[in-house]
Amino acid sequence: MVTFREFSKRFGRVEAVKSLTFEVAPGEVVALLGPNGSGKTTSIKAAAGLIRPSSGQVLLGSPGRPASEAAAREVCSFLPQRVSFPESLTGREVLDFYCALRGGTPARAADVMRFIALNGAGARAVGTYSGGMKQRLALGVAILPQAPVLLFDEPTAALDPDGLCMFYGLIETRRAHGQTVLFSSHQMGDVERLADRFVVLVGGTLVASFTAAELGARLGDRGVMKLTLDRLPDGLLDRVREIAPKAVWAADQLIVPAPTTLRLAVLDIVRASAAEIRGITAQDGRLDTFYLELVAGQS
Repeated sequence: MVTFREFSKRFGRVEAVKSLTFEVAPGEVVALLGPNGSGKTTSIKAAAGLIRPSSGQVLLGSPGRPASEAAAREVCSFLPQRVSFPESLTGREVLDFYCALRGGTPARAADVMRFIALNGAGARAVGTYSGGMKQRLALGVAILPQAPVLLFDEPTAALDPDGLCMFYGLIETRRAHGQTVLFSSHQMGDVERLADRFVVLVGGTLVASFTAAELGARLGDRGVMKLTLDRLPDGLLDRVREIAPKAVWAADQLIVPAPTTLRLAVLDIVRASAAEIRGITAQDGRLDTFYLELVAGQS
């Protein structure tokens, strides 16, 4: 539903995106990650038809059409990183206006108003809204047309916990109905919870792409198991290090950085010793740490 083919974009001497190639399949939720200035916003705007490629293509729909064509833009709805509405209009008036603009009905605007839950502020002027309320309204505008492709640039900015739950529910519902979502975020919790696939840009270049299963395996490989023991028998640490070389003993804990596939073997070694296991904790690697490793490796 969204296809980047050798997409590049220059702004004067600055090449914001370089030969970007990847696809977002129907019904897939893809997170676009990267530090500031990595080309995420440029790529999403190109998918929305707001930026024309310097070279390459960005296609929307199935069959794919150039995103700059009006017919292609009909299949998508775009939420930019920064949104502003006339401050004298009420939230309901904003929704009514954009609903009419996209050929919707008053009933659709009413449904969206209930969904975004402005806590009774729909009749108040937008100028009185907090940042989080404006973001809820912006999300409401974006979902009005029920387009098969949603393009979100930092959609959870300024949302409170209730707003985050509303957004998570929105994405899950859209996925269940086979709709496609491409979004950017700096919030690793949003990304890990929602995305089917993760695409990482650094300096305008694609440096990694993982499915959720592939990412889970990578994070599992970076996990740590901690065993609380009554003592460290002679030779135990050396035997554990034969399969987990980074294992260390600290205070009363055997700390074993090891993938999930090796943890049972470590437990077998410990159980075969004279040590008493008094506690076990295991934790997979963190997405934010792995992301920082990817970025640092390309900088």
